[in-house]
Formats: sequence, C-alpha cells, structure tokens
Amino acid sequence: MDRVKEDICRDEMIDLANRAADAAAEVIMGFYRSGVTVEDKADTSPVTIADRKAEMAIRQMLAQEVPDHGILGEEHGAHDLEAEFVWVLDPIDGTKAFICGQPTFGTLIALMRWGRPVLGVINHPALNERWVGAFGHGTTFNGSQVKVRDCGGLDKAALFTTDPEMFTGDLQSSYDALAEKVKLRRFGVDCYAYGLLASGHIDLVCEALLQPYDYLAPAAVVENAGGLMTDWQGNPLGLNSDGRVLASGSAANHQAALDLIQN
Repeated sequence: MDRVKEDICRDEMIDLANRAADAAAEVIMGFYRSGVTVEDKADTSPVTIADRKAEMAIRQMLAQEVPDHGILGEEHGAHDLEAEFVWVLDPIDGTKAFICGQPTFGTLIALMRWGRPVLGVINHPALNERWVGAFGHGTTFNGSQVKVRDCGGLDKAALFTTDPEMFTGDLQSSYDALAEKVKLRRFGVDCYAYGLLASGHIDLVCEALLQPYDYLAPAAVVENAGGLMTDWQGNPLGLNSDGRVLASGSAANHQAALDLIQN
C-alpha cells in the first residue's frame, strides 16, 4: 500500500479539519462586510486582520491537538516542514473578493503526508458551502458525496480561471491555446471553481502563479471526487510545485489540455 496514504485519513483527522474550518469561519464572518482595514503585503497583495486572525485560530487548534505536525500558512509562515504530516493553510483564499463583499472567498486547509495531499477542505463561510476530500472517503459537499463529470471533450468543456491577468508571455500563449478549444470560459471565483469541478458542474480549472496553500487543498478535493489535478507537465502537486496547475474532471480532457498548454 502507498505509504503516503496508508491509514491516514481517519475520522478524527477529518473531524479536526472540519473544526479548524469552523474556527476560521467564526473569525472571518465577524469581519465580513464590516469595512475592515486593508493592508498591502510586500508583493502588493492585500491582507486584513481577518486573514491573520483566522489562520492563528487554526494554528492554535493544531498546536494543541497535533503538536508533532508541521504547518505552512500564508500569513504566519512555516513550522517543521520536514514532518511526516504537514498542514497547509490559506485562511482567506480570495482576499480581494472578501474585501469587496463578494461571497466566493474560501478557507483552504490541506493535510500532507510525506509531501502529498491526502485531505483537503474548501470552505465558503459566507455561502455555508463546504467541500471535504479525503483519501478513502471520497469528496463531500455539505456532507453528501459528490463526483466529477466527464463532459465528453474539450469542445464541450467549461473552463474556469481566477484571473486571466495571471497569464503573461509563454503562459498567455499556453492558456490561449486551451481557451480556444473549450465551449465556455469563466473567471473570478477563486477556489470556488475547484469545488464546482468536484461537484460535476464544470470541467477544467487552469491557473498559474499559485502558492502551495492555494492548490494543495483543492488537489485533495478534486482527486478524491474522481478528478485529476497536476502541474502543467502532468506531475503530482506538492510543496515545491511551480504554481502552474490544471484540474480536470476526466483523464481524457486532462491529457488533451496538457498537450495544449505544455511548452
């Protein structure tokens, strides 16, 4: 049996991930649509007290219940990334949506074992919608099992991307090659797109310039719903992936899309 996945996604780990999402949601919703102050980080991306406090709420819970586990968080950095188990946290994926009052921002929580995602949560507190994907348990949406769909070909596929401005130069030409082949393109819903894919509503998500806390929880959600999520070369995603990701509802569409975007 694969040692990465063997006997890891026990009910208590899934319960811990859900409670961590609940703790973050309580913090976040206290600031939502409140006119919270926005700061700019060194990379000019926005951050708020809601981001920082929500991540700290999760980290405090993990430190108390699984103190031997590592943590990587967007707002508060890394701790013991060489550990067998590492939690990867994005307290508010879609901070721009959050500060604009849009409800599609989400909290991303992934559990890694030996560098591979085995458990993922995509939680949207403003919408009361949550996807949980765990090896051996499948993926659920608000507690009910969900599966990806096979739309039958790229010409029938719906493709989502958070922001087309993430593609420049060679990235732009790769994305355009894929976008020209699909039936429908949509933008701007951040991690919500991966949940839609896991539930069988859309077919592809193609993105670039992501960090591990952006893509590892979605990878677990998509893969345990029967989909595929890799880098643009078709490799499994991990902490050191280059940030270019492709998620698909079918193996055939995934390969066809990879053939178009690889450069």
